[in-house]
Amino acid sequence: MANYPLRMIPLGGLGEIGKNMMVFEYGRNIMIVDAGVKFPENDMLGIDLVIPDFTYLVNNRDLIRGIVITHGHEDHIGGLPFLLRQVNVPIYAPRLARALIEHKLREHGLLNQVTIVTVNAGETIPLGPFQVEMISTSHSIPDAFGLAIRCPVGLIIHTSDFKFDYTPVHGQGVDFGRFAALGAEGVLALLSDSTGSERPGFTPSESIVEDAFDHIFRDAPGRIIVTTFASLLSRVQQVVNVAHKYGRKVTFTGYSMRNNTEIARELGYLKVPDDMIFELRRNHQLEDNQQVIVSTGSQGQPEAALSRMAEGRHRDIEIKAGDTVILSSHPIPGNEEEVGRVINNLIQRGAEVIYPPLESVHVSGHASQGEQRLLLSLVKPRYFVPIHGEPRMLHSHRKTAVQMGFPTEKVFILNNGDAVKFDKGDVAQVERNYTPAAAVLVDGSGVGDIGPAVLREREILADHGFVVAIVPWDKSKGGPRGGVELSSRGFVYLRQSNDLLKNAVEMLEKELNHSRSLSKRDAEEIIKNQLERFLYEQTKRRPMIVPVVVE
Repeated sequence: MANYPLRMIPLGGLGEIGKNMMVFEYGRNIMIVDAGVKFPENDMLGIDLVIPDFTYLVNNRDLIRGIVITHGHEDHIGGLPFLLRQVNVPIYAPRLARALIEHKLREHGLLNQVTIVTVNAGETIPLGPFQVEMISTSHSIPDAFGLAIRCPVGLIIHTSDFKFDYTPVHGQGVDFGRFAALGAEGVLALLSDSTGSERPGFTPSESIVEDAFDHIFRDAPGRIIVTTFASLLSRVQQVVNVAHKYGRKVTFTGYSMRNNTEIARELGYLKVPDDMIFELRRNHQLEDNQQVIVSTGSQGQPEAALSRMAEGRHRDIEIKAGDTVILSSHPIPGNEEEVGRVINNLIQRGAEVIYPPLESVHVSGHASQGEQRLLLSLVKPRYFVPIHGEPRMLHSHRKTAVQMGFPTEKVFILNNGDAVKFDKGDVAQVERNYTPAAAVLVDGSGVGDIGPAVLREREILADHGFVVAIVPWDKSKGGPRGGVELSSRGFVYLRQSNDLLKNAVEMLEKELNHSRSLSKRDAEEIIKNQLERFLYEQTKRRPMIVPVVVE
């Protein structure tokens, strides 16, 4: 095979939490690792999801040999339906991730168009010049794999999300021996999870959460409602185990929670006896101290089940005194305000709310500095690329590596769309802005049709509302043929602002009547500029002005 450079191109997950996606390119061959989504930030009004920019992959679709999935979290699989509408290539995924992907593709009407292959720990997948080995790791979902990627230039290790859990609730845990053997073989580059890089020490085991659940369940006087990520099946299993110990039955609420638990039970990843499950709509048939409700909404999402409970909008559950609500998660950066609002609403309705750091009801699924140091020591890469994290996390991870003796020039901090080019002979080069990799916004059925300009308009509407100015227009004389009519929403309360709007109408009519032979476009510009100026002078607000000139 001819000698080509190897390029690693992140299309998501660098400088952010979510939408993880990495592209490996050798000659005329491309393989993709993961295709995730990110949840919208607070200023992305009306946006449902954020996905990577697939332009580079669409332009090179004939070179793609396959997509390798490391595990079944949304920030690693959620972008697949959007990518597979444009690129039809096989997917290689762990067993649980495959089931979650199939459910997702079925909803999008794509399942019958795509080939999905199940892969297991220790298995190697041939993808053109790439040989991809699946390495067992620990994370907050079963069947989480790291990857050993071999190609003619060298061996790359991609950890994906991981931590070193010595007593995992699910799975066989981290294959330390395999990581050490790969390190002895010689690793060209390590790509490693940076999400927990600011935490010293080691991330606690998932098993400690069950101890906290135990005493909470023992003392709770009424219903227990536990909210966590729908994909955090080890946590759900712990809830089930403790509920069984104290003679409680369980039910699941929230669309993704019901789907994921149903799939996990079918595959044997979640063990819940049939006689232990009750129907939520029949919860009145059980005493409160016999019920455990496992719910979505740990991130304060407005339409998730827990938020609807907190606001009194849930069809089957009304929060009351005696309820105990456990938030078994940490807020994702940017969601703190929404989570706080949910907690406050629950407390005002009489519930006892338990959340970190009040109790150890959650542990991270990501490695802290101790695990990161241990992995670097086992693997001993020649180059190191921190991945999966915001800029501060990537830089903290680099600092850890440099403290261990790695040369600064061999630790690369990348942005989405950059590339690292490796040539034979241990030569590496960072190519900045190698390909476009801007965030693509999903709003309803629209993908990529919402951009910064629309978001700015939505922000203006949210901040100051809008004013519509309707002007009947005489095209022949280039002037108004009647009075100006103003209407507003979200700007001022009309009954209390008659004088303001009356003066605005008088000002506009004066401006338009003094002008001669205006085009429709000129009239719209005058209305917009003059009304903006007048309203700001009077109110110090800047509503959106919508001129409607009717010929």
